[in-house]
Amino acid sequence: MQPEGNLILAASSRLRLFTLFILYVAQGVPLGLFWFAIPAWMAANGADASDIGYVLGLTALPWTLKLVNGFIMDRYTFLPMGRRRVWIISAQLVMIALLGVCALARPGVEDIVLLGIAGFVVNMATTFQDVAVDGLAVDIMEEDERARASGMMFGGQAIGISLATMLTGLAIAEFGPSAAYLLAAAFIGIITAYIILLRERDGERRLPWSDGQIHPRNDSIQLGAWWPILKTTFSSILLPVSLLWLPVTLVRGFHYGMFTGLTPVIGATELGWDEASITSLVGTAQLVGGILGLTLGGWAGDKFGAKKSTIAIFAIYMALSAAMFVLRDSWSDPDLFFIFVYGWASLDVLITVAALPISMRLCNPKVAATQFTLYMACSNFGISIGAWMFGMSEALGGLRNMFLLILGAQAIGLLLMVFVKYPRRAGVPPEIVEQVAEAPGPRPSIS
Repeated sequence: MQPEGNLILAASSRLRLFTLFILYVAQGVPLGLFWFAIPAWMAANGADASDIGYVLGLTALPWTLKLVNGFIMDRYTFLPMGRRRVWIISAQLVMIALLGVCALARPGVEDIVLLGIAGFVVNMATTFQDVAVDGLAVDIMEEDERARASGMMFGGQAIGISLATMLTGLAIAEFGPSAAYLLAAAFIGIITAYIILLRERDGERRLPWSDGQIHPRNDSIQLGAWWPILKTTFSSILLPVSLLWLPVTLVRGFHYGMFTGLTPVIGATELGWDEASITSLVGTAQLVGGILGLTLGGWAGDKFGAKKSTIAIFAIYMALSAAMFVLRDSWSDPDLFFIFVYGWASLDVLITVAALPISMRLCNPKVAATQFTLYMACSNFGISIGAWMFGMSEALGGLRNMFLLILGAQAIGLLLMVFVKYPRRAGVPPEIVEQVAEAPGPRPSIS
């Protein structure tokens, strides 16, 4: 085993946690730009809910399709560089190139289709980075690191979103959207340079032309054909406990898709704020959420467990949604708006951090990228549903009714968390993982 100075992920817990953190920060940059800064810019310049919902829907669409990415990554990779790192580097280089193209194209507020395409293609590249990082996390993290890793990953994503939202929002206000695209590309470039310096395991190559060889552990678990990958993935994903986990991930995405649309519209129409004011608030709220994810989220997961922590956060989330529904006449109150934005931004990070270890524990290491991606894709499909339904808010009775829909979805998630027994640990053969429960019992079930 080589020393930590050689940047071997398998040799250093601190390096693993920091690397997952910084990769999720990089992932948060295009999310902050396309999920918050661009919609705020659109809302402040007269775009209505249907236009914003259209752009958000296209932006979210690649995240619902990313299950295909997992199959590709589990089937094809360049093992001399590790199972995941070559995909991470390649995806981030494509992200940089596409952001440069967006800067040159310079779509305006009225160019709804072009803005949607820009959001789609950049987020498509980001999904490849996301799937590769998730697969890396499942591959290299020890069981006792999973709660902390979850906090580092999604705390880092929230921090990346917050910094991108604030900085790209200011760049748009001062210099226009092209400056924001270039700023995002430059930051991702710095992270890419860091990843090139790493190795996943001892003896591997840093670059395709460097010295190094395939690590025996990776060689032994790599499935080199489609049928074993498909068979192993679906035998794992179709276990009862896995099927009952999918709706929980869907609900988490649904309220995120709704809130990302509701926030700029309420800020612009009810309070009269411009894009700089909205993105500054959202960015700060995301930063607070990221810090809470890094600290409180990981601590709560270690102290109370994934299930109890997720139940508590769902209950608080429902209270926030119910309050916004009841207090419709006070939406123009800046204090209420502050509570709403800080509340949902923090709770979103915390619930993701709390629930992530359950997804990790359900994964078979041989198809970790594919199976974990299926869980994340279900959550992202919920984001798309939420974004599209927000775009139909007028037909559904107005913005207030959106909170009623969110509340109903959250109630479903809470009930599943209360009554379904999800696994407490990883490392169980997939054919019997459904028998691993939060409490003694023959198999997971709904009581």
